Amino acid sequence: MDMFGSDTWSSMKQARELVKDLHGPIAWIYWTDFLLSILVGHACFAANVHSSRWLIGHNGFVWSVKGLLFVVTVFLFLRSAMFTHELVHLPREGWRAFRVVWNILCGFPFLIPSFTYYPHIDHHRRKSYGTNADGEYLNLSHRPPSAIVLYMLGAFVAPLLGLIRFGILSPIAWVFPKFRSWTFRHASTMVMDITYERPEGNRKVRQIMLLQEACCFVVCLYITLHGPWIAKTWFDPLWLHAYCVGVAIVVLNNVRTLGSHRWTGDGSELSVEQQMLDSCDYPNRPWITELWGPIGTRYHATHHIFPSVPYHNLGIAHRRFMSQLPADSILRQTSKKSLMSEIVKLWKRSASASKRRKHSQCETCVN
Repeated sequence: MDMFGSDTWSSMKQARELVKDLHGPIAWIYWTDFLLSILVGHACFAANVHSSRWLIGHNGFVWSVKGLLFVVTVFLFLRSAMFTHELVHLPREGWRAFRVVWNILCGFPFLIPSFTYYPHIDHHRRKSYGTNADGEYLNLSHRPPSAIVLYMLGAFVAPLLGLIRFGILSPIAWVFPKFRSWTFRHASTMVMDITYERPEGNRKVRQIMLLQEACCFVVCLYITLHGPWIAKTWFDPLWLHAYCVGVAIVVLNNVRTLGSHRWTGDGSELSVEQQMLDSCDYPNRPWITELWGPIGTRYHATHHIFPSVPYHNLGIAHRRFMSQLPADSILRQTSKKSLMSEIVKLWKRSASASKRRKHSQCETCVN
């Protein structure tokens, strides 16, 4: 099968021609989008923490305000956090200030410093995508539905794992070199696959890691001591608000992730066509899809084809593809109608695989 399936698009060269003017990231869009999202998000979060005290005596109104602030905070913080994905794909030159500011305003406070996402590039390498070298992939279509449930339940411990990683493991790793090596391999990467082992990093990566670890450790100290030292209470409302917001962000992101791929890989190397068909775009209803799939993540298939296209141009690239692709193009199959319908299909594939596995085991026992 031809990758693009027809006379008009017979090669990747022609595909590149359609997006050749879309590879340049526009700095003012990045800065404006990120700063507005993170600063308004921080303001909403702070207002939510203090809203009960400000609006005392108006219980119904207080809870309405708190609910609205919570929802706005979650969506804005998710959007801000997703810029870590762009940091991996941005050019190395000319974006240092943006990387530093992102870490200060988002990466460190959320305990997701940028070094934890460096291995994301393996998710885009043809020979590592969907294999053991890809920590962002689980072959969920071949696993029982319980694997999907466990993946979602992980959201409830994710905020606590951040505190453990940077508040406890980091200082131990600074003292014991062998433990530091273990921490780098097993506890220094944002992944789906908890068995993933991060390859050894070079000296520069380790230096960046040490600096960012120290900043996150300070954040952990502040969170821990805020209650007894600043709020003068042993149960700080900040802790509950931060935990709830953190869980909500991870739940929303996990749901998005479940629909970003079809997860049909079996652990072996996939062809380019198989990788394309395993990824999904959601071009419809942008006012909704942009909320759960911000910063271009709703165009995940388009992003996998051209990972160097910045997030603000992915929609343009997708529309160009759809307007100029032939009817039988394989790329059209990556466009999906809704996130939930794809997750339902994933659940059905998982359930079917589980039934086949049980049936096979029963036949083996009989024989």
